[in-house]
Amino acid sequence: MITNTIVNQELVKSTMSELGMKDVGFASIREIVKLVNTIEKKSEIKFIRMEMGVPGIKPSEIGINAEIEALKKGLGSQYGNIEGVPALKKEISRFAKLFLDIDISEQYCIPTVGSIQGSMALFLVANRRDATKEGTLFIDPGFPVQKLQCKILGHDYQTFDVYNYRGQKLRDKLESYLSSNKVSSILYSNPNNPSWITFSHEELQIIGELATKYGAIVIEDLAYFGMDFRYDYSNPGQPPYQPSVAKYTENYVILISSSKTFSFAGQRVGMLLISPKLYNMEYPDLLRYYTRASFGYSLIFNSIYSLSAGAPHTAQYGLAAMLKAFNDGEHNFIEDVKVYGENAKYMKKLFTDNNFNIVYDKDEDLPIADGFYFTISYPGMTGSELIQNLLYFGISAIAIQTAGSERTEGLRACMSQIQKSDYPIIEQRVKAFNEYFSHK
Repeated sequence: MITNTIVNQELVKSTMSELGMKDVGFASIREIVKLVNTIEKKSEIKFIRMEMGVPGIKPSEIGINAEIEALKKGLGSQYGNIEGVPALKKEISRFAKLFLDIDISEQYCIPTVGSIQGSMALFLVANRRDATKEGTLFIDPGFPVQKLQCKILGHDYQTFDVYNYRGQKLRDKLESYLSSNKVSSILYSNPNNPSWITFSHEELQIIGELATKYGAIVIEDLAYFGMDFRYDYSNPGQPPYQPSVAKYTENYVILISSSKTFSFAGQRVGMLLISPKLYNMEYPDLLRYYTRASFGYSLIFNSIYSLSAGAPHTAQYGLAAMLKAFNDGEHNFIEDVKVYGENAKYMKKLFTDNNFNIVYDKDEDLPIADGFYFTISYPGMTGSELIQNLLYFGISAIAIQTAGSERTEGLRACMSQIQKSDYPIIEQRVKAFNEYFSHK
């Protein structure tokens, strides 16, 4: 029987106290990062890092070289057009048609400083367009920062854990919120951070139909575009296509990140695709804040402009070149990131073989996909206890209760920093954890 932990328990506790952490179960991702960095430095033990979704793959040379060329041309000294450089807008429009099967012209394709700026900019307009509405409905679990954005802006929001409301059950649950006519916007990620559930076409149709019925704007966060590896979404212009609510409503905005699927996180350039109908809608209540009642105009020339005056100029050329290669069928971006699914498959089996459970384990009647994240629990432990106990064994993660989950026993495990060379160390630590706590 193992009697000692890998990391000194008192060191972990004293570091938590030093950083003012009373309960790691309520710590943010960045707070856990700081905690683990500090413990690593003090203990000189390298942790298995599963707390933060930092892309672990080098971006395509196509994008790197295109941005270098833009820098050499001196474009780093110039502001880009706030609506986006023409080359990028063109390729975003093509990408939408070839990989989402939706027709959206270049005018409605806007680069942002990552998807996180896209959601912030949208809250500033979507939640202010109607004075009788109150804020955002989050279909959770979800990315905690987006709720933080609402809090910072002083916007009300509502949330529910979708775990028990899949398939047709989603309709009544959603309508129970939307029927109040107080919901301005609906936000979810698909595939989902942190649970990795993915909505079916049936569920997206329900969301779209109800958004139209009640005048809510759907903000669809596709940060993990095409990464449900159960299906091959990598062939331009050929089904299957990445599922989207855009097939079922005109009240949509799609956020596409270049961080995860394209491994271009450091350049902070994402994409916002807005329904042409919504872009051109006039909302008189926007005049309380902005110079025009137009949704699209207010979004770009007031909201995005005040946040950043546009996306990074040369990074737009890097992303445009990558998208062109994807659109032309010259580079398969899904193949680049399949390693995340391979890591998840290995790690899920390792954890379940050692007495852990997968918390969000199903997509309706299908097993959850192997991808960027999965969720774990351990018998008899709360999420807070599990995080702290894993720290004693050199493993880090975050609690899914911070993401709006009602499953307070669960943690999110991220695969982006896992290397195959780490497998033996991970196996030794997970087995040691189970042996230690199974005897407690």
